[in-house]
Amino acid sequence: MVSVRAAQQDDSQAILQLIDALADYEKLERPDDQAKARLLRDAFAENPRFNILLAQTGEGAVVGYAFILEHYSTFLALPTLYLEDLFVLPEARSTGAGSALFQAVKDEARQRGCGRVEFVVLDWNQLARDFYHRKGGKHLQDWCFYRVDAEDF
Repeated sequence: MVSVRAAQQDDSQAILQLIDALADYEKLERPDDQAKARLLRDAFAENPRFNILLAQTGEGAVVGYAFILEHYSTFLALPTLYLEDLFVLPEARSTGAGSALFQAVKDEARQRGCGRVEFVVLDWNQLARDFYHRKGGKHLQDWCFYRVDAEDF
């Protein structure tokens, strides 16, 4: 049995371990200590910049997370809940943890009065693409995702 709950500050080590596991999975460099400190500061500030949902087994092990934050759609005139990351440890997949996390994200969007949930998926991650498709996710082919990094500000 998997449950989903809001992260608390005492979950910090588990959150950082999951972030490292995601970086390893995606073959990215793990965040350095300064980045990890900023992340925890921003997550648990008086006015947090984002929220974290955790998937936890019946035995209490934290096996996955979802990072969420709001932005605003001018055309819907409603907030959009943005899913920055949804990650479940490989050994905990097929336990329902991913489904429980994604449902919790959609429930949170409904509670906040959001008009939609948005997220991006790496093009090579067919496992994730298939998962989101089964959960009602639609690939937006008319939109191109762009980014400006801080060194280009």
